[in-house]
Amino acid sequence: MTAIDEPDTRDLAFFDASRSADVVNARMGADISPRFREIMTILVEHLHAAVKEARLTSEEWMAGIEFLTRTGQMCSDWRQEFILLSDVLGVSMLVDALNHDRPAGSTENTVLGPFYVPGAPHFENGTNICLDGKGEPLIVRGRVTDNDGKPVAGATLDVWSTNDDGFYDVQQRDLQPENNLRGVFTTDHDGRYWFRTVKPRFYPIPDDGTVGKMLAALGRHPNRAAHLHFIVAAPGFDTVVTHIFTPDCRYLGEDAVFGVKTSLIADFQHVDDLAQAEAAGVANPFWTVEWNFVLASKDEVERKRAEKTS
Repeated sequence: MTAIDEPDTRDLAFFDASRSADVVNARMGADISPRFREIMTILVEHLHAAVKEARLTSEEWMAGIEFLTRTGQMCSDWRQEFILLSDVLGVSMLVDALNHDRPAGSTENTVLGPFYVPGAPHFENGTNICLDGKGEPLIVRGRVTDNDGKPVAGATLDVWSTNDDGFYDVQQRDLQPENNLRGVFTTDHDGRYWFRTVKPRFYPIPDDGTVGKMLAALGRHPNRAAHLHFIVAAPGFDTVVTHIFTPDCRYLGEDAVFGVKTSLIADFQHVDDLAQAEAAGVANPFWTVEWNFVLASKDEVERKRAEKTS
């Protein structure tokens, strides 16, 4: 809103439904943060416009208030129902996309998800992070490079996934070993990494709360496409928060949190070879996937942002 468009606050002292957003926004103080003013002005304008367009009844608005109240009550140290709500409405992916526009060829971001746990153990390459022994063995290997194809030595890969029953360790603290299917690996001098785990499977997001009830009311399922989580970081490079997805998952095209991007669908290969299995230290048959991460430098990201704003 420009200075020319700003309403005369002398005419906005009292509520007027036809100008309700202007009345509310006119109450903001003169010395608040300009960015906060911009965000709140937009939010109030769109909120009031949505109420008017839907012509909400008092009962419907109160149902919305109760929904948000129960959503907050569901939150705990390990469960964030509001993040889940943002995820299933596609807002998390939208915010992520707007804030991680990297140069072409760089690995794309996707949502962090609510079950990341910092401080996972650091392992040597080749370690098996499956501690409960469930699932089909999977060998994951690849390289981390920059956009010129040069290896990024010393990059860290923070990895986590669900077990074969479709639960993260923090969802089953009394059933799964601590840090099951979690670990941090470091690339070697050639940017290479590898580790052993199990093939991911689809799983439902927690649907016993307000978000699950909303999905059911919308005729939507709660399932996430099968994936492995990664956070890939290295000094001087933009940190990548991402997944890789299996191509054979039935929910690949209808992921509950809209997290799938075509560039993140990997090629998982099924191997039935006893000699290879014994050499890799896994049971036969097993799966393999090779996935290379391409990191953009912080300078490249800044230049791209500057180009978009100029």
